[in-house]
Amino acid sequence: MFRSQIYQRFTNISGESDLQKTNQNEEIKNMSELKPRITENGIDYILVGDYYIPNLKLPEEHRPIGKYGRMHREYLREVHPSRLNTLILTGELWTYLVDMNEQAQERSDTIMEQLKAAEGVTEELKRTCQMEWVQRCNNIHNRAEEIVLHEMIYS
Repeated sequence: MFRSQIYQRFTNISGESDLQKTNQNEEIKNMSELKPRITENGIDYILVGDYYIPNLKLPEEHRPIGKYGRMHREYLREVHPSRLNTLILTGELWTYLVDMNEQAQERSDTIMEQLKAAEGVTEELKRTCQMEWVQRCNNIHNRAEEIVLHEMIYS
C-alpha cells in the first residue's frame, strides 16, 4: 500500500485520525466522571471547568492589627522573612499580629501605671501643676513604649 492510501484509510472526513478521535472521546468521558470536590494531601480541591483549584480559606479576623502589629510586621519583613512567609502561608499572620498588638498595648498600660505609682504622678499633681503632670506622663509613656518595643516588638 502507498502512504497516501494508508493515510486515507485512517483519516475520517474531518481530517482527524481514528486514534485522535478515540483520545478525544476518552477525555470527554473522563471529564464527565470528574468529581466536583476531592481531597488530596489534606487540601480540598474544587472542580472549576477542567481544573481542580485548591479551596483555601483564610481565618476570619476582623480586629485591626494596630500600631505594634504593624511595627512587628515590618520587623519580621526586614529581619525574619522566613518566619513572615510561614505565617502568611499558614494563614496565621493577621491573628498573630492582632494578638501581638493587644499584648504590647496591655504591657505598655501596665508599665505606665506602675511607673506613675512609683514616681508619684497622681490626680493631685494634675490639679495643682498641669504642665508638670503632662511632662511626667509623656516621659513615662515614652519610657514604657521603649520597654515594650525592646521586649516584644523587636525581639
